[in-house]
Amino acid sequence: MKIPTSPPDINKNIEQLMKAFDKDGMMRIIMAVGPVDSKGRYLHWDQLRHKQAPLDLSHLEWWLGTKMARGSGRSTTDLHSKGKEPFVFNTPKKLLESLHWLDRNTSGTISADQQVMDPHTRNTYLIKSLVEEAISSSQLEGASTTYNVAKDMIRQERPPRDKSEQMILNNYHAMQFIRDVKHDPLTPEVICELHKLLTEDTLDDPSKAGEYRGADDNVKVVDESRHITLHSPPDDTELKSRMKALCDFANKRDGEFIHPVIRGIIVHFMLAYDHPFVDGNGRTARALFYWVMANQGYWLMEFISISRIIKKAPVQYGRAFLYTETDDNDLTYFIFHQVDTIVEAVKELHRYLETKMRGVEEAENLLQNNDRLKSTLNFRQLHLLKHALKHPRFIYKIVEHQNSHGVTYETARKDLLQMSDKLGLLTKLKEGRSFIFISPSDLNERLAKR
Repeated sequence: MKIPTSPPDINKNIEQLMKAFDKDGMMRIIMAVGPVDSKGRYLHWDQLRHKQAPLDLSHLEWWLGTKMARGSGRSTTDLHSKGKEPFVFNTPKKLLESLHWLDRNTSGTISADQQVMDPHTRNTYLIKSLVEEAISSSQLEGASTTYNVAKDMIRQERPPRDKSEQMILNNYHAMQFIRDVKHDPLTPEVICELHKLLTEDTLDDPSKAGEYRGADDNVKVVDESRHITLHSPPDDTELKSRMKALCDFANKRDGEFIHPVIRGIIVHFMLAYDHPFVDGNGRTARALFYWVMANQGYWLMEFISISRIIKKAPVQYGRAFLYTETDDNDLTYFIFHQVDTIVEAVKELHRYLETKMRGVEEAENLLQNNDRLKSTLNFRQLHLLKHALKHPRFIYKIVEHQNSHGVTYETARKDLLQMSDKLGLLTKLKEGRSFIFISPSDLNERLAKR
């Protein structure tokens, strides 16, 4: 990733531009240009300079008008850069529309969301989202284990085999921790505990887990392929005060209103900007976003994975950071990117829930004319049955069934024993001191006979 071209200094160019235009000329620029382009895009200079300028303006004139429009409507935060300049942001119409969409669509407004509201099925989808976020967030920072292998590790409660698996397991535990403390105020101690969970047994120096970096750590964000430094964080002597300021911002509810989603995104950005730890800053930042969302009552956010979407285009994620840092601490670039990411993650959840609903209905249709099995199987068993129909000879274990659905071991055991011993839908075999359950190749025939 290359560092974007820094915008021209408006303060140095405005006098020249003012001389080139009379009052009517400047008014023409102001009237023709807004904070976004004609397509609603919040362009950085690095992008704008390659686009067709409106009317007959030069790119410098277009940029001047854009910056004037942004300056008149921006909000200023209590958070500051290394140079002590405040971070700011704008809320153009397109951004407000997306935030309104999130407000409406993260509160269970479509029928598929009833599955995540239903106490009998909620844990199944919550655990899926925790696993997906743990895996994707860790993969963004170098974990190389495949999704299926990592998922099986968590479901089976198998000890991690390498650093990549340890990172993923740590992230899973950290996301569970976020759920436990979501109603508590955010404190530097909570941030450090979160980092400790995320980096356990993965750092070169284990004593650095949950501890701020020091003067000797020389932490920077580097593009190793290009051998360039993308970001140098604030001095380590500032970290205690900066973490205190970040927590104050996260907890603040009075003063100028900041939309909760924007607040969560800014917390995400600032933790990554401050880079308070030797490693694991990205995972910590994304986890803190979830804390803000959970703390503010955006309950459906618990069931999405933003890292899964970010992982599809990680360069755009990094570029959004750089756009903010190279243009007067304007957080709007990063806010736009993250809101788009969240919207896509919510839409992906809705698609997944709708697909799962159809899958369960297909399994139920197989049973609708079966007097013995009709209404016998619960949601967990129907979920497993649908999977078993498509995966002959698949092996199911009690602990995996337990961890997949967030139920007790005894409940999971009863589910599988009923399907094997009473209904004959699974084949039960002894493995060591416990049982395994296999999907028979003739499952369709067995269903027809029941």
